[in-house]
Amino acid sequence: MWGELAPPTAPQDRLCHMRAVVSRVAWARVVADGELTGEIGPGLLVLVGVTHADTEADAGWLAAKVAALRVFDDGQGAMNRSVAEVGGGALVVSQFTLYGDAGKGRRPSYLAAAPPTRAAPLVEAVAKALAGAGVPVASGRFGAHMLVESAGDGPVTILLDSAVTRGSKARTP
Repeated sequence: MWGELAPPTAPQDRLCHMRAVVSRVAWARVVADGELTGEIGPGLLVLVGVTHADTEADAGWLAAKVAALRVFDDGQGAMNRSVAEVGGGALVVSQFTLYGDAGKGRRPSYLAAAPPTRAAPLVEAVAKALAGAGVPVASGRFGAHMLVESAGDGPVTILLDSAVTRGSKARTP
């Protein structure tokens, strides 16, 4: 639809960072078009949003950050362990609505969300990088209507944003 470029009406200051909402869960699963496509026990539910200028570097940063997030309890009850350290899984689900803008009117605009041809490979890159970090990964089905179920643990929910601007280097996790 837009190719590699953002539409001219998309907010230019929001086009350079991949987003994720990460929730610690006792379990999570996703059903796409009536079929169970992914399921995990204790671990992280990772909803991933992609915008127009996101790159493989953003996907790698996000996956490394998720894998290293210390949101699991240690022996003293402090959140000092990562999903990789506790042997948990990650359920990665694409979520273009993370780029919804409800600033005007009552209907959110999704112009800042990358088109599917751009977003799908980057969501997959996040999942592959998490798996490469030793985290068992399950996922939804890109573009499908999905039912995402989870049991929040804590609750612990973190918003991540790669915050990479054009011409700058990606931050390290």
